[in-house]
Amino acid sequence: MPPLSPSSPASPSPLSRDDVVAALRAAGCVFAEDEARLILAAARTPDELAAMVDRRIAGLPLELVVGWAEFRGLRIAVEPGVFVPRRRTEFLVEQALALAPEASVVVDLCCGSGAVGAALAAGLGPRGPIELHAADIDPAAVRCARRNVAPFGGHVHTGDLYEALPGGLRGRVGILAANVPYVPTGEVGLLPAEARDHEPRVALDGGPDGLDVLRRVAAEAPRWLAPGGCLLIETSERQAPAALEAFTGSGLTADLVVSEERYANVVIGLHRP
Repeated sequence: MPPLSPSSPASPSPLSRDDVVAALRAAGCVFAEDEARLILAAARTPDELAAMVDRRIAGLPLELVVGWAEFRGLRIAVEPGVFVPRRRTEFLVEQALALAPEASVVVDLCCGSGAVGAALAAGLGPRGPIELHAADIDPAAVRCARRNVAPFGGHVHTGDLYEALPGGLRGRVGILAANVPYVPTGEVGLLPAEARDHEPRVALDGGPDGLDVLRRVAAEAPRWLAPGGCLLIETSERQAPAALEAFTGSGLTADLVVSEERYANVVIGLHRP
């Protein structure tokens, strides 16, 4: 489909809502009306609107087109090259809040945009002050996360898993949330184009069986968790048994919680020294 331009004879300026809906529907967007509403609200000028519609037609994820993703009632800033938070991961946040409602130190490992950390801080904030830390190996993710956790006084660090964290957090973390990459290397190419072509591979590829990063996080978690603290990691149904083994092998008391409605599987490990 040719690009939409405000000056194009086939597309009068400014583009109308019907123009945008028709263009998105022709490009295969299933929820064209909803997407059009968000794009129209985000565009500040007719030229920007046309450019945003063109980017969406070309396959850029809607969240990257409008610059934000909704996550547990928050508007999370996202940008090209950063993993877009999935709504199913809200289930992980809900489990963490239920398990550790009095947590004072929260760590969002493999934080991406920082959505999990921001949502945890928002959920815990009314119950008392918290210390929020987030970390990621990707500098683009770190820049984005800083914007999203700043309203909660969060600190964001660059580095490989626990190496990024201040040493003073050892033995103090009440909630350790790690939305690690868990797609097996051989299956990354089978992902939808929006993820495969527009999100960083480091945020998707979990190694040969998808559990390389999960195992590393689980192995070190007891050194960082406070007594009674919890580690939560999202995984797939197929990987859950091996993920549970990784948790118990590190000395954590492990359990699997599932939301069939959201296709979410979260492994939870409690630190009982």
